[in-house]
Amino acid sequence: MRTVGIVVEYNPLHNGHLYHIQQSRKITGADAVVAVMSGHFLQRGEPAIADKWARSEMALRAGCDLVLELPAAYSSQPAEWFAFGSVAVLEATGAVDALCFGSESGDVATLDRIAALLADEPEDVGRELGRLLKLGLPYPSAYAEAVRLHLRRTGRELDAEFRLDQPNHTLGLHYLLALRRLGSSIVPYSIKREKSDYSQTSISDTSIASATALRALLTRSGDLSELSPFVPASTLDILRREAEAGRFPVTWESFSRPLFHLLAQMDETRLASFAEAAEGLEFRLRRCLAELDEDSVEELLGRLKTKRYTRTKLQRLLLRILLGHTKEELSAAALASGVRYIRVLGFTERGRGLLRRMKKTASVPVVHSAAGDEWPFLRMDARAGAMYALAFRDDRLRQGRREYTSPPVRI
Repeated sequence: MRTVGIVVEYNPLHNGHLYHIQQSRKITGADAVVAVMSGHFLQRGEPAIADKWARSEMALRAGCDLVLELPAAYSSQPAEWFAFGSVAVLEATGAVDALCFGSESGDVATLDRIAALLADEPEDVGRELGRLLKLGLPYPSAYAEAVRLHLRRTGRELDAEFRLDQPNHTLGLHYLLALRRLGSSIVPYSIKREKSDYSQTSISDTSIASATALRALLTRSGDLSELSPFVPASTLDILRREAEAGRFPVTWESFSRPLFHLLAQMDETRLASFAEAAEGLEFRLRRCLAELDEDSVEELLGRLKTKRYTRTKLQRLLLRILLGHTKEELSAAALASGVRYIRVLGFTERGRGLLRRMKKTASVPVVHSAAGDEWPFLRMDARAGAMYALAFRDDRLRQGRREYTSPPVRI
């Protein structure tokens, strides 16, 4: 059985994602699709609008066969560690033949040539990246410029039309770097994004829109039917069910009470212990807290944001505080150690066959819940699940035990 892996968030799953699933299967000749999906909290440091089981069901009904969780330790990281964790999960299955990701150009060959040059982690790239990040450049722009300068120094200029600073190019390059660093035999493919950019906030097509634009549309209208032209019918049905159950939508404001409760108890020294706290950001956070008119996460982010501190950087910091992610827990050494387990979120009948195969091929244990959580990253996933449950409207749903009791979704 030939299998392709994809890396997803599905916040929510829309027609562009459906196209990616279908094309991934087509261009790789795969019989099955394995999705590595972020859990309750996503790469830009924000909560998912629907929980990971609902989004797993969206994936399965759209054509994925097996959904595996990207641990929370990796899911809200910059491109380097997000990509490394995702590829490490796919590699650990021992059953994935190809990786297919979306990019602005669809040009996997150019990205792979750059990855070959960067695989040994040139010191000048790291130094330049750090300098540019300190100046306030967003990670994709800073990384692209650091790479461009390295290539110029070594006499290998990029084509002027190839923009490495585009977010999917940056992420795609890090997938390829992860494959090399893990010594993986997984073959990479890329599909060109069509009609909508990753972070596009407006809708310019009759059937394709970014997840960012769809969330903005939902915020403005509050009417799920507005999403109908842009998402599969199964996605809409799942979102309606989750809304009726009091589990949707979840936003940053859903966590204002626990977040501000934690912040009120911490001084600058404690704040500085969390991952993402650097360069005196803990002092700015304390000052901005004192200036707030109300306990609003949006207002806090607005006051904190500067050219130096992007919204994504700040969201990740607040998320680290909310989930208790310390610098020690998320050290480079801890992240580089890779995955120690594979968490199954959902599967189809074909996916069940893959799981049987993985009993022989997987290099780490395959688990269906957080029970027996002897691995630090799995304990972090359980903490994330308990915190996410506090966003639900029904008190009976706010227990956090679902991480231990809910079986994977089966379609």
